[in-house]
Amino acid sequence: MSTQRVALITGAAGGIGSATCRVFHDAGWFVVGVDRRHEDVPGVDQFLEYDISDPSTPAKIFEQIRTSKGRLDALVNNAAMQLCKPIVETTAQEWDQVMASNIRSVFLSAKEAHPLLKVTQGAIINVSSVHAMATSKNIAAYAASKGALSAFTRSLALEFGDDEIRVNAVLPGAVDTPMLHAGLDRGHVEPGSMDELVRGLGERHVMGRVGQPEEIGRVIHFLADGQQSSFITGQSIVVDGGALARLSTE
Repeated sequence: MSTQRVALITGAAGGIGSATCRVFHDAGWFVVGVDRRHEDVPGVDQFLEYDISDPSTPAKIFEQIRTSKGRLDALVNNAAMQLCKPIVETTAQEWDQVMASNIRSVFLSAKEAHPLLKVTQGAIINVSSVHAMATSKNIAAYAASKGALSAFTRSLALEFGDDEIRVNAVLPGAVDTPMLHAGLDRGHVEPGSMDELVRGLGERHVMGRVGQPEEIGRVIHFLADGQQSSFITGQSIVVDGGALARLSTE
């Protein structure tokens, strides 16, 4: 078995996913990226094109990992979809699609990754969201899935702790990614004004700006590295520029 640490990162073609791939690669890890759309992502050593919301996908992914690398040191469950729609307009199918992508995929991936992570005493990092703790209108399915993911993180930490597998969640706030832009857009943004919207959102943060994807990636890497975070498990680490620290009534 190779001594090079192996990380599997889902949603590798997205904003946070691609930045996280680069962070791990630069730290010397072998990076396996998973996404439903195939793109050349800098830092990805092996790309697997799969839709993580398909219930048959996780078994296929981890069989390929066993065959190609024979080890896994970190599983980063980052893939997610966001639905921006009022509750009364959300269909059962749309609700189920969000849950399949954002929480069922994590449940199945954790089960499949367990035998490999048990050998390396590795780590699972689930990318949740500040919407698990405080949310907005018209994003209920996404918020519910992320709340479930934070709770599931604690359950995984308790059960997988017997095998010395650490499990934590990262809760990003507003980060400058295509998903943030899509959420701000709602189909009504004039060309060229997205930067102004992002800047205005950032000004409402304690730190006066939105986050950058690499800033989330570095926290994910910290939680994956057993030397840096060896006594941290079952936690939800908020990375939001201080947004949740301020009362909405202030």
